[in-house]
Amino acid sequence: MSKPRILIQLDTDCQPSVFDAVVAVDSGVDHLFRHGGVTPDAVRELIYGAMFTRGPENLRNTAVFIGGSNAVGSEALLAEVTGCFFGPVRVSVMLDPNGANTTAAAAVHAASRHESLAGAEAVVLAATGPVGRRVVRLLAREGARVRAVSRSYARAQTVCNAVRAILPDSDLTPVEQSSSEDLPAILDHAVILIAAGTSGVQLVPETVRRGAMSLRVVIDLNAVPPAGIEGVAVHDTAEVRAGCICYGAIGVGDQKMKIHQAALHRLFETNDLVLDAEEIYAIAKEIG
Repeated sequence: MSKPRILIQLDTDCQPSVFDAVVAVDSGVDHLFRHGGVTPDAVRELIYGAMFTRGPENLRNTAVFIGGSNAVGSEALLAEVTGCFFGPVRVSVMLDPNGANTTAAAAVHAASRHESLAGAEAVVLAATGPVGRRVVRLLAREGARVRAVSRSYARAQTVCNAVRAILPDSDLTPVEQSSSEDLPAILDHAVILIAAGTSGVQLVPETVRRGAMSLRVVIDLNAVPPAGIEGVAVHDTAEVRAGCICYGAIGVGDQKMKIHQAALHRLFETNDLVLDAEEIYAIAKEIG
């Protein structure tokens, strides 16, 4: 007889994410076990408890979700989780620290609806944050020529180097932006602009956006006023503004929620999935 579906939520924060818990419940998980303040040295016993309590035929009914506001810490948890597996004795696991993977997947997929990503000139602002890093990675995997923009050239270069380590042929350019005066040159010839900056921080004035005549798709992932890209409304979903197709954070967020729920459902189809940014993006493309 099939066992109930159990999702084990591992969070780097002391209080596990309520958002992630609600999405799990709404996705039909039968039981949700939430663990906060999880460190790599605590992972093994938690995962062994998941692996050794059910027979092989029921391991697909147990899965792990890794979240938390510390993206690097969450990635370390994923490495520990997958390191516990051997042979067929494993459970499926999904990584989505602070929604970074699902948000990036939704943003890049939104851009792909309107522009072919292969060979496209794309600019990612705040490219060194959790979401920005993944947007750069996904765009590069799809063949875009990506300018990874940060206030620090060294940090932008670190992001580009990390992507090149897994995609050696990717076309990436680290760019330092010290002020809004740098933006016209940064946006020159770009057709896609994705801003993944800190909430409540304006990155692109409207006059600069309107002056970037090559832009065709503009995506702002900041939901807290002021907008990251001035003139893009938070609810915009393929809204045409000054000749650009625009998405705001909530416009992207609706698709992000669908991707998140679809990925959670996918975890329970088999016991050997590892869903990171690329795998979650593949799900985004499947659900359209």
